[in-house]
Amino acid sequence: MNPPPLDRTSPPQPTDAWRASAAALPEGVRVRVLRAVYGDPRAAAELAPRLTERQATGLDPLPTAPADQAPQLLRERRTEIRALPDDTRLLLLLAAADQYPVPTDAFLRAVMAARLDTRSLDPAEAAGVAHAGAGGVVFRDAWTRIAAYETGSPADRRDVHRLLARVLRGEGETPWRSWHRGAGAVGPSGRLAAELGVAAGKAAGAGRLPLARALAERAAALCPDPSRQSRLTARAAGYAWRSGDGDRARSLAATVADEALSGVLALRAGNATEAFDALLTAAVRAANATTPVAARGASTARGTSMALGTSTAPGAAAAPGTSTVPGTFAEPGVSTAPGACTGLGASTGLGASSAPGASAAPGTSTVPGTSAVPGVSMAPGACTGPGASAEPGTCTVPGTSAVPGASTAPGASKGLGTDPAPGTSTAPGTSAAPGASTVPRTTTAPGIITAPGITTAPGIAPDTSPARRVTAAPVTHLLARATEAAIYTGDVRRLREASRVAERLGVGQSGTLGGLVAAFDGRYEDARDLLKAAAGRCGPGGDPTVLIHAAIAALLLGDHTRAATATLRATASARTRGTPVTVPQAMEFRAYADFWTGRPRAGEAAAADALWQAHATGQDNGACHLQAALAMFAALTGDADVCRERAATARSYALARGLGLPAALAQWALAFLDLSSGRYAAAAARLRALAGFGPGHGHRAIRHLATPHYVEAAVRTGDTRVARVAHADYDRWADTVRSPDDLALSARCRALLAPGAEAVDHYRTALDLHSHGTRDFERARTELLFGSALRRLRRRTEARDRLHSALEAFDSFGAPHCATQARTELRALGTPAAPARTGPDTPASRLTAQQLLVARMAAEGATNREIATRLALSPRTIDHHLRGVFTRLGIRSRIELVRIVAESGEEGTG
Repeated sequence: MNPPPLDRTSPPQPTDAWRASAAALPEGVRVRVLRAVYGDPRAAAELAPRLTERQATGLDPLPTAPADQAPQLLRERRTEIRALPDDTRLLLLLAAADQYPVPTDAFLRAVMAARLDTRSLDPAEAAGVAHAGAGGVVFRDAWTRIAAYETGSPADRRDVHRLLARVLRGEGETPWRSWHRGAGAVGPSGRLAAELGVAAGKAAGAGRLPLARALAERAAALCPDPSRQSRLTARAAGYAWRSGDGDRARSLAATVADEALSGVLALRAGNATEAFDALLTAAVRAANATTPVAARGASTARGTSMALGTSTAPGAAAAPGTSTVPGTFAEPGVSTAPGACTGLGASTGLGASSAPGASAAPGTSTVPGTSAVPGVSMAPGACTGPGASAEPGTCTVPGTSAVPGASTAPGASKGLGTDPAPGTSTAPGTSAAPGASTVPRTTTAPGIITAPGITTAPGIAPDTSPARRVTAAPVTHLLARATEAAIYTGDVRRLREASRVAERLGVGQSGTLGGLVAAFDGRYEDARDLLKAAAGRCGPGGDPTVLIHAAIAALLLGDHTRAATATLRATASARTRGTPVTVPQAMEFRAYADFWTGRPRAGEAAAADALWQAHATGQDNGACHLQAALAMFAALTGDADVCRERAATARSYALARGLGLPAALAQWALAFLDLSSGRYAAAAARLRALAGFGPGHGHRAIRHLATPHYVEAAVRTGDTRVARVAHADYDRWADTVRSPDDLALSARCRALLAPGAEAVDHYRTALDLHSHGTRDFERARTELLFGSALRRLRRRTEARDRLHSALEAFDSFGAPHCATQARTELRALGTPAAPARTGPDTPASRLTAQQLLVARMAAEGATNREIATRLALSPRTIDHHLRGVFTRLGIRSRIELVRIVAESGEEGTG
């Protein structure tokens, strides 16, 4: 069995050496180092000094080979293994091969098949190296398991892999059997490479992406054809990325010349401007692929898209996009509509094992996971393997012929080089059964989304040439990603450049992404229609990407309930499908929904967890968005130091990577902190740039977020000229989308800009609209502003009621700065502030989410420096948090803190 994964909430206590090394590393690198070494602090302390300058700053991927990570620790473990008897070492090697790097759960069957004596494990147990468990051998730690495998000779390793392959004959065990066959190979083999490619497709289709990555990577190592080897490597990189192994994905991608793959990875963990250039260039090249040679390149681009998870099946409602709500863009998952004829491992799949340059002939179908050969037309259900119909991931092996229905005798034992590759299919030149119908090809059709936010423009006749059929999927996918990169940067010129290229190629923009593009251009009616269509795709069990973008669209339209539902479903779907790379993105947008609906503690906790997962999966750009989001939560909860620290971290990273969106969100967080603290001039200066127009005015995706607060700050400072222009645009947006919350905020702006008693009716309209919306925090701010206006108009009774209502809401939200403003207004009325309505007196009710997290970690015995390392904050900030915890709980020592947290836990469970 494998060692348990690193527990995100209770990391191992670091050694002094690791603690010292970790302090000098960025947060994302710290998280990835611990993850790479299986959470072992000693191995982490050994790896940290070995990092290059670029690796230590997160620019280059971390080493992935164990010998490059902790060679000293590995040498010590090998010495222990070598001291054991030969029979013991053989059993440990067999167990390790069964677990590392691909767990196959075949150890006990292999032991029985080879008639090995398990009593030979006794010396290993006596030495504390490993012991027998219910399912096999349990190693002391991951490094011991690796040492047990690497201590064996190459010949012994091949032998145990062949033994394991022989016993893996059960139904559904083909991918694991293929892995051991490949691991037992002596040298390059085109046949084995094809078999492993087939198995990788099957594994990916079943949601086993780590296994798919290992199979594709081994297939590349065995492949004698350089061009196919490159495609298989890129395919392995795509699987690694989607499985959450960002370092391995980037390492593999660096070995192949694939602009599409490089552009996608740069979009998630690199410079957004460079990502845009690479993706747009790749899209244009794919579109210009009109010769067989060019078509091969287009096939590689298409394969990159599929390995990275693009939905290209007809009817697959991938409604990706971006949002004016800050955040990252989801990594598309595989979405294959019923009857669709494409999937991972297909000819559109990266590294599909078709002959180089082979493409689907006109009218032929690509069965899920198969690689079409010119002139080959397969009947639906035609057998392509030993007595089985084609499964996702099967492919055509050039030069082999499969007789429909032929099967291998159960239990037949064949040599490594003679076993038929499972899933082999018709050879070139084989025709389908007479009358066999063909599955519709997966070319882009009007109105069918084939890639994030892209669809063929209605009214434009698609090019039916073979070259266009080959390039349709990669072009749409790459143009969508290029547009996404342009939105990340906030550069409207690049966005328009991508739109011009899409228009020239006859590809329109749709979904959430298209909606945001339309909003950027001021086409609010088009934006509304596109977003409504995207928001409707939030049913249960859907593709994670579709659900995430449905949530983004719902947030833009002000439907926070639908957004929260979609993100929960997206998280569940991503975990079910084995694509953890999408989980932090789903959690991020759930956090935004929590923020606006008055659940800041839940939202902050979700964002903090998503930040860890974004770093662990190598999504540094997504982590930057989450840093800005956490600054936003800190601004609301009054943690000024944390807000400034998070915002500074986000802006520093964002400006270095050309990420205008998170930089603008961090600026908004600082502005809101100023506004809620009464620093109106500073708030107005920050918000003016975000709510204004033209170059240098922040990011257009943040404009509508910033406008209502900018109007408030501008009125407070007496300079409303720019604020009136910004409000006019915001009012047009609100009137178009008809969201109750946006209409309410527009009415509030109108009230702020109106003189004297004219404002009262506008405030009443705003509150009436708020009653139909879900942004409870903004409703409370509207009541605060209305109560202040009523006080100035000497309507004391109504002012008192409004202010008390606002105060109660702010106390329940945990927004102390806003609550202080309400109390100040009540004191100006000569009315004592009513005590806030609270629940049970527990630490959770008296502390902010960040304070509660710090308190719990301190109660568990973590030092301030350890807490700072875990939360990516400075020790000074942790000191500040603990002082706040002690003050709010009325205690003076950690001993009292341990008691209070323990009592709170008992009450919570009781």
